[in-house]
Amino acid sequence: MSNTIRFAIVYVLFAATALIIQLHTDLQVPVNRSFSEFPQQLKSWQIAKRTQFSADVLNKLKPTDYLYHEYADGDGKAVSLYIGYHGGGKGGGEIHSPKHCLPGSGWNEVSTKSARLTTPGGVINLVQAVYQKGDSKELFLYWFQVRDRSISNEYALKLAEIVNSALYRRRDAAFIRVSVPFDSNPAQAVARGEQFIRDFEPQFKEFLPR
Repeated sequence: MSNTIRFAIVYVLFAATALIIQLHTDLQVPVNRSFSEFPQQLKSWQIAKRTQFSADVLNKLKPTDYLYHEYADGDGKAVSLYIGYHGGGKGGGEIHSPKHCLPGSGWNEVSTKSARLTTPGGVINLVQAVYQKGDSKELFLYWFQVRDRSISNEYALKLAEIVNSALYRRRDAAFIRVSVPFDSNPAQAVARGEQFIRDFEPQFKEFLPR
């Protein structure tokens, strides 16, 4: 095979790839239900505060829908829940990694590890991280939800988005973060955060598309 023919084949392949990329568009996938309908009370958890982001923050995050709620258990202990859903489609925002956002907000990483949490609905792959800002310590339990998969790694998230885009024209994904402030007993914070996730896990599945 001559060099001219090889060059022509490569050129055709590149042109075909460019055409596919140009013509390929991902679908905008909505949430099953608006997060404005998310439960204010569930089991022993009662909502204590709702936070609405400013226009500047929303322009940066560009979520399709989001919620940021603080709940309290029967003993008044606080747990915060953030869900940022990105439905894909043209002009949609990307999920921001907490590894960049938390330090940018003044939090210093104390420890981070991957974990698996067994819930009535299955196993959730998540990250268990402790951050500190001044004298305040907080436990963060978070993961990325892509359809029916829980993902704890940013690279695996990107791969899942690429595969879903190629096969199903979908790049929708959600970032779910549970945060628990604590003073001196991280084990209690972990137990409280994990119980919160177990209690609310059916709600995640109800609101997020699969």
